[in-house]
Amino acid sequence: MQLGERNITPTTERKEDFVDILLKIQKKLLMGYLSTLIMSRLFSWLMAQIWDTYSAGTDTTATALEWEMTELLRQPNVINTVQKEVREILGGKPDIDNRDLEKMQYLKAVIKETLRLHPPIPLLVPSSARKDVQVHGYDIAAGTMVITNAWAIGRDPTTWNEPEEFLPERFLNSSTDFKGRDFQLIPFGAGRRGFPGIAFATATNEYVLANILQKFDWKLRNGTTRDNLDMRESTGVTIHRKVHLLAAATTCFYFTVIQTRTL
Repeated sequence: MQLGERNITPTTERKEDFVDILLKIQKKLLMGYLSTLIMSRLFSWLMAQIWDTYSAGTDTTATALEWEMTELLRQPNVINTVQKEVREILGGKPDIDNRDLEKMQYLKAVIKETLRLHPPIPLLVPSSARKDVQVHGYDIAAGTMVITNAWAIGRDPTTWNEPEEFLPERFLNSSTDFKGRDFQLIPFGAGRRGFPGIAFATATNEYVLANILQKFDWKLRNGTTRDNLDMRESTGVTIHRKVHLLAAATTCFYFTVIQTRTL
């Protein structure tokens, strides 16, 4: 295999991906097209992009999933409802595709409700005012750091009924979403400075949650019950659980039977 190429069969049809681009850049660098200074700057930029992709895109998603499972294990009726939806839509098949996820409206509502109560980055990313501006009667001078409290917005009693309760049903038959159009729910921010990886984070979250709810039944361990489950939050840029969730997974009998019959 030559530099800048990948070992694929002639019949394989696919689009150019991130690895192809990196290989092409590497080939040009080794052929002397770019100076040493440009090479060092380019690799620094690439490392920053890779770091953002794999760190920012995994820690926050894992945090959201842990809070989702925490809230589900506190609400037996909710986890039963969402598992029933997932299992009926999938019908025992092992692989989930986008068409399946589009049908899982209650699953999406569970994710939205979790992000309302537990935004992974509660104060979002700080912004800076480019010029003097007045917002709702407040004068903000140019250069002022502006921090948005998404955690407080998601629990605002003037916007949400029973704001401290985990009620996924509030998002059923509702157009409210977290993609920056509805300012009462902005776990990813909004506008040009909103999180650019919303689609990636959403797809990962939905796919993983649907898989573990389809294939496993869950319960709390070591004498923990829904009433004494520790719900304290950690401190930091990302808000994890202060004490990580400990739960036991057992293979779903229904899923096992369906899989056995298809072999």
